[in-house]
Amino acid sequence: QVQAVESGGGLVQPGESLRLSCAVSGLTGGSRAMGWFRQIPGKEREFVARISWDGGVISYSDSVEGRFTISRDNLKKMVLLQMNNLKPEDKAIYYCAVGRKLMRLDSTMSVDYWGQGSQVTVSS
Repeated sequence: QVQAVESGGGLVQPGESLRLSCAVSGLTGGSRAMGWFRQIPGKEREFVARISWDGGVISYSDSVEGRFTISRDNLKKMVLLQMNNLKPEDKAIYYCAVGRKLMRLDSTMSVDYWGQGSQVTVSS
């Protein structure tokens, strides 16, 4: 069974940083992109960042470009999201996403497995 377990969420003030981690287990076969999505209650889950299986292709949403950094460690089977200069509008539940085999992780439709979600709250 594939599981993606997130950690690192919490409460911070605007301008502060958090690092989210996602550890994936039970995943075998195929190369998969990984990424992060976030969701505010009552709104659609939205793309935040993605990284290809080899780390060579990285994309961010416009809202986080320049502030967030995604990385992955294939040996540890982990994907990380460093979130700097957090803003109140970044408050959401963040979900680790494991993409479909050999496919670009460009939307929720491209996700095979989700993490349980990690709350990020940015408030003064």
